Formats: sequence, C-alpha cells, structure tokens
Amino acid sequence: MDFTMADLFDQFYDILNYSLFTLKQTEVTVLSIVVFFGFLILFTIAGKVLSSVLFNRVLKKVSMDDGIRYTLTRMTNYTIVLIGVVIAFQFLGIDLSGLAVIFGLLSVGIGFGLQNLTSNFISGLILLFERPISIGDRVVVNDIEGDVIEINMRSTTISSINNISIIVPNSDFISGLVVNYSHGDPKIRIEISVGVSYDSDLDLVLSSLKEVAMQNEEVLKNPVSEVMFTGFGDSSWDLKLRCWIGNPKRHPYVRSDLNIAIVRKFREKGIEIPYPQRDLHLRSPLPVPHTSEKVA
Repeated sequence: MDFTMADLFDQFYDILNYSLFTLKQTEVTVLSIVVFFGFLILFTIAGKVLSSVLFNRVLKKVSMDDGIRYTLTRMTNYTIVLIGVVIAFQFLGIDLSGLAVIFGLLSVGIGFGLQNLTSNFISGLILLFERPISIGDRVVVNDIEGDVIEINMRSTTISSINNISIIVPNSDFISGLVVNYSHGDPKIRIEISVGVSYDSDLDLVLSSLKEVAMQNEEVLKNPVSEVMFTGFGDSSWDLKLRCWIGNPKRHPYVRSDLNIAIVRKFREKGIEIPYPQRDLHLRSPLPVPHTSEKVA
C-alpha cells in the first residue's frame, strides 16, 4: 500500500494531536507538551542571554557594588525563566490556580526526598537577597578557603587558593559556620607569635618587631601595629606582633613576609630565637644486692 505525502502529514498531525491525559478539564496532547518544553527552553536561553547583556553592557557602566550587580543579574534571569513557565502553563490551558495541583504533587515529593534540594534553593535566594557572601569574597567554609566566583540556585562555586573549583551546597552557608574575610570592613588583623631568649634586650626586641611591621608596605599604618608580651615560656619570652592589612586575600603572603623579616631583623640585631629546651635529670642506679650461691 502506497503512502502519499498527504497521508504522512495526516499521520504526523494525528500523532501531535494525540491526547495523552486530561488536566483540570484540559486535554494535554503531544504537541502541547512539545510546545510547553519549547517555551521553557526558549525562555531559559533568553534569560541567560539578557542577564549576560545586562551584566556586561549595562550594569558594568554603573558605579555599584559587585554583589548588587550580580544579584540584579541573577534575579533578571530567574524572572525571565518564571515568566516562561507561566506562559508555558497558560499555553497548556492551565491557569495559575491550576498550579496548586502541581505544587501539591511537588509537596509530596519534597516530603519523600527533595528536602535537600528545596533547602539549597531557598538558601540560594537568601544568599542573593541578604548577601552574607558576594561574588569575589574570600571565605572559609568547611575548612576550605577560597574566593566566591558564582552563586547558583542550588550551589555556590568557590575557587580555592590552589585554583580548584569547589561546589558547596547553598545550605552550608546558611546553617553552617562561614568565615567571610571580605564582609563589611575588609581590613583584618594578623598575629605573628615569636619567642626570644631570656638574655635578650627586651626594649630592642620590642622596637625591632615594630620596625618589621612598619617596613612592610602591605601593613596598614592605621590602626597602629602593636607588640604584646604574652607570657614566660620554658625557654623564651613569648611575644606576639599584631598588625592590620587592607587586603584579606593577601594574609598568607603577608604573614610569610613578616616571618622572614623577623628572622633577618633578629639576626641583624643579634637577638636570639632559642631552640626548645628540656632538662633531663639522670638518676644513679639503685644498688643491686649480691647473694652468694652455695654450690652443692
């Protein structure tokens, strides 16, 4: 039996208009499902393109905080996608009140295993609006230190100090302990502990440590650096140099530079950094009694 082109089109038309199920007295066909997902894909792509144009060509020309700029870009993307979802449902003939059925089904799914996904999504919205962390912040979360490079709906991407991308669930930033070096006032205080010999000139030690801080270009002049005498150790006076830096991302490098400068300064001034010492007391052995043995 020969099929004409018209017959093929008729069969294809019948397949597209085949009723799959009825939702809220509206028949859902294969064509409506295809168009539904087509709308979702189209608006998802449009959201990414328009938010990228907004970020790169509009907001970058406006003087504002990088975190606010990123939040506006993300919210633009989410809004466009949400509009696409609403239009897609309207195309299916389902009004917004009909979405209550779907949300009811989702709530059942949430109760059986989507709690983590929902928690991360809501946490992502909190991060975008409250902004406890922002793009470019130096943070420590789960003992991982790095810079925030992206905040998504489910997770946040951190670039570690070793340039490794770490994917952290958003809920970890809300429910866990997070150290944000860049939040609020960016300057931070670093502390360098050092011990000197009991035979050292204490005033010379104090002035030498202050010189080390003053000669480092990354150490702030205000607040003023200070040296604290923290205690008497087993073999040394224990001191601590406290100074402030303006760039929190540089704290490992500044700490290293200060340690190197202290060693060189102390050698220049003849100040001794003692080795750990322990006293070892030797006792004489106890006399061993000698007993005579009788030979039978």
